[in-house]
Amino acid sequence: MMKTAYKRATRVADQIRMEVADIIMRKIKDPRLGFVTVTDVELTSDLRLARVFVTTLEGGQTEADTLAGLAKAVGFIRAELGRRLRLRYTPELIFQKDVSGPRGDRLLNLLDELGAQEQTGPSAAETADEEQKPVEE
Repeated sequence: MMKTAYKRATRVADQIRMEVADIIMRKIKDPRLGFVTVTDVELTSDLRLARVFVTTLEGGQTEADTLAGLAKAVGFIRAELGRRLRLRYTPELIFQKDVSGPRGDRLLNLLDELGAQEQTGPSAAETADEEQKPVEE
């Protein structure tokens, strides 16, 4: 049985995700950073640029303030990350809002609605099509 080969960038990205989440939770004292969850990190193959995807419980202006707080603290987070990880180059961090969660929830709701419609019977459009068919004798 062959072992699955993981790229180094994938392993380092996972480690960066855990460390950045810990730094935000324990080290940063900015009141704008309330409930922030680091959901994913995409790292370039040369390990120089990391896109950190975050979600917050709040929306609207509070969410914008949270992203502004993260942008302000990016230097501190990167320095702390450099102390924790033994890499030749500490990657540049870019914080971005993660939109995959709400998009996934919307998709699941649509699939649930489709399943409920199939269980209740044919839709009105299907019934209308059946009524318009000519009767074969």
